[in-house]
Amino acid sequence: MLCSYKLWVQASYPPHLKLLNQNSNIPIPKTKTQFQRKSLDSRFDDIDDDADGSGLRKFALPSHVKSITSTSNPFVKHCLKLKNSSSYRHSHASALVVGTTPIREIYRYKESSQEKTVIDCLLLLENAEIPEGLDTHSCHVVRVGSMVMKKLSGVQSAESIEAIALMRFPTSFLNLTVDQNKSDSQSWFPSTHRILVLDGIQDPGNLGTLIRSAMAFQWDGIFLLPGCCDPFNEKALRASRGASFQLPIVSGSWYHLQTLKDTFNMKMLAGHPDIDGKLKKPFSLSQEFVHSVAHVPSCLVLGSEGRGLSEKSQLKCELVSIPMTGKFESLNVSVAGGIFLFMLQPKN
Repeated sequence: MLCSYKLWVQASYPPHLKLLNQNSNIPIPKTKTQFQRKSLDSRFDDIDDDADGSGLRKFALPSHVKSITSTSNPFVKHCLKLKNSSSYRHSHASALVVGTTPIREIYRYKESSQEKTVIDCLLLLENAEIPEGLDTHSCHVVRVGSMVMKKLSGVQSAESIEAIALMRFPTSFLNLTVDQNKSDSQSWFPSTHRILVLDGIQDPGNLGTLIRSAMAFQWDGIFLLPGCCDPFNEKALRASRGASFQLPIVSGSWYHLQTLKDTFNMKMLAGHPDIDGKLKKPFSLSQEFVHSVAHVPSCLVLGSEGRGLSEKSQLKCELVSIPMTGKFESLNVSVAGGIFLFMLQPKN
């Protein structure tokens, strides 16, 4: 592409100018086409892989940009990559939050907790009003056309989605496999009375729903074991209604979880159906059992719906089952998780 462009420019000059151009002391003015090309290339910059020394990639949207109508715009392409690629999201430490309600909930929670909410850019549908509660928040507001909103939101009717926020990952999110400097388990969670541990939950809808339920029942945080999907995945964010930005989330290995357990002397529980033939007979999630662990710091491990708990989780944890009079063997993990989270929620 560049080579053909260069040859085309050279051919547009008369022969004597082409010869003069070989002398570097005689500048040749740029053509209008060259200026246009330069302008198009420099409007947006996926600039510096480490612009502030944080090790994170940056993508700067110029402050003068107030409106985007084309789906082929470089910033729109950047947002689509954030939406569709986990590695791209984590390399930029940013995610798209779709919808007015989760954006407002995240902002209100951060305001009440006096933690700074970092909205890099608020994309609003043309003629839509700035969401209530955000109108005094100084962030870069960009108006977008219906086609852009439809493409970024993934919703067929763009009118149902009026706002999308490009938000930086919260400081409460920690990936221990990447950040080796956070080895002190005492700094992972503000409190460790109740921690939900997810073991290989790959369905983003289930993961997001569990995070939202844990937030609703005032659990202290989420620990993600290997095999879990990204909590900032588009579908996970939609299911969590923004709870991924509110509840502390730590991603690590069983080594890290064991360190957390030992540091705070935590009881390890795991949800598991009561099936004949198992080596360990599960406890029943009865009021008596709930009362026995009410004041004990505990981790609750939930496995994926398809594979269930990993072998290590079964060996390391006390198994607990939900008593059911029906003949079904097990429940959907988000449904079962909701019951566990409600029954074992902290008692104020």
